[in-house]
Amino acid sequence: MDGPQRESGSLFWFLDEEFLVGALASLGTITIQALVTVLAIRIAHISARHLSPRRRIMTLIIVMGASGTLLTLAHFLEVAVWAFFYGVLGVIQEKDAYYFAFVNFTTLGYGDMLPEHRWRVLGPITAANGMLLFGWSTAVMFAVLARALRILRLQ
Repeated sequence: MDGPQRESGSLFWFLDEEFLVGALASLGTITIQALVTVLAIRIAHISARHLSPRRRIMTLIIVMGASGTLLTLAHFLEVAVWAFFYGVLGVIQEKDAYYFAFVNFTTLGYGDMLPEHRWRVLGPITAANGMLLFGWSTAVMFAVLARALRILRLQ
């Protein structure tokens, strides 16, 4: 081969183990987020319709609080998906997997731990997934707020 020697598979970097694992974990977290989104919107809709119309502000607080709590719990579960992969693959010590996944998912990036060299790209993939899902949660919260305000006639 002319030019610099290439590692096998370097032309198809997106088929490397890191990217396949990252895609699989991302698919799992996106599925969780989609299910929770539908649930949050459905709960908000039902709650706004069935809670006391005389206590609109309290109803709005309950709806927004429940939605925010549900989305936060979804993020904890999504971090657990990443931690599972980190632990099973030996990316990081199993006892540190959830912490490491959370640091990456939130893009906090303490840098106090490094994964095995062959898994280093999983950190940025986790961070990209976390940014997407946090943005998605923000959009869901605004959608729930808009729908609740419309149902409660507070706009």
